[in-house]
Amino acid sequence: MTTLRELLNVDYPVIQAPMAGVQDSALTIAVSKAGGLGSLPCGMLTGEKIREEVASIRAATDRTFNLNFFCHIQPPEDPGKEAAWRQRLQPYYEELGLELNKDDGGASRRPFDEQTAELVAELKPAVVSFHFGLPAPDLLAYIKSNGVKVLASATTLAEALWLEQRGADAIIAQGLEAGGHRGHFLSDDLGLQMGTFALLPQIASKVKLPVIAAGGIASAEGVKAAIQLGAVAAQVGTAYLLCTEAKTSAIHRDALQSERASHTEITNVFSGRPARGIVNRLMRDQGAISSSVPDFPNAAAALAPLRSEAEKLGKGDFSPLWAGQNTMGCEEISAGKMTLRLAGVQ
Repeated sequence: MTTLRELLNVDYPVIQAPMAGVQDSALTIAVSKAGGLGSLPCGMLTGEKIREEVASIRAATDRTFNLNFFCHIQPPEDPGKEAAWRQRLQPYYEELGLELNKDDGGASRRPFDEQTAELVAELKPAVVSFHFGLPAPDLLAYIKSNGVKVLASATTLAEALWLEQRGADAIIAQGLEAGGHRGHFLSDDLGLQMGTFALLPQIASKVKLPVIAAGGIASAEGVKAAIQLGAVAAQVGTAYLLCTEAKTSAIHRDALQSERASHTEITNVFSGRPARGIVNRLMRDQGAISSSVPDFPNAAAALAPLRSEAEKLGKGDFSPLWAGQNTMGCEEISAGKMTLRLAGVQ
């Protein structure tokens, strides 16, 4: 079995989960400098912005870092469904004094493509991770030919075996507790999803690749438990959301430090794809899972004006307050200190 140092060249078995929308390279740098694996979410960045962020990381540290990308299939346009979704949102527009057709575009989420593969070959990061499966075989072979180690998320044993057969170098076993988007790609049936410590030993016993545990881990004890169950490391996201280097909004930070953080649900209303976040008004009104929502990533556009206007009023009614089920590790400290705490050395 490949060792953690051989795989990632890190000091500690701690990987910072890539969290699009709430971080930039500052968090990546802090974690990598502390001896963990810092990650940069790239799915919402332009190629030029990725170059800038990578340059910032390399100017600050020579330690290993990870670039993360989405591998979803872009859905066909569905004007009827998108118009119907906007109509469901019309009362909110009226409440906030907005025009229904106003659209500032929302968050752009690009799937991994040839252009992105060329960029990875140019930048040559030591590690790349993928969510929602893997790129096309030729693109995966191309980036691996440049010496890149590939990590990929699995939410079931079937997905882990699929990833192993198709060239991943390590599997991220993402449990149901994890915040943000579910990484499933073989089935949309949420009934197949399970908790981290149920999923992890199943995957670790059946694949020959290193396995990384993700979901609900927020302490050194959690990291140790994951390793005892067969993981080589733990990927942690929620615990970093209050760190000084994170770009988590004031509204999001307030929610994480309130009683509301104890109630999270998996919802598709913000992006069109299931993701775990703190329950807010939109989730309560529309239902956590709604068949009316346009397919990922097209749902976000209609919500963008509502989110922006509500946030100006200090409200997170239409904001995705991503968080896992375990927020006990969240603390306003540096990401370096958090990494050492998770590693059990501070």
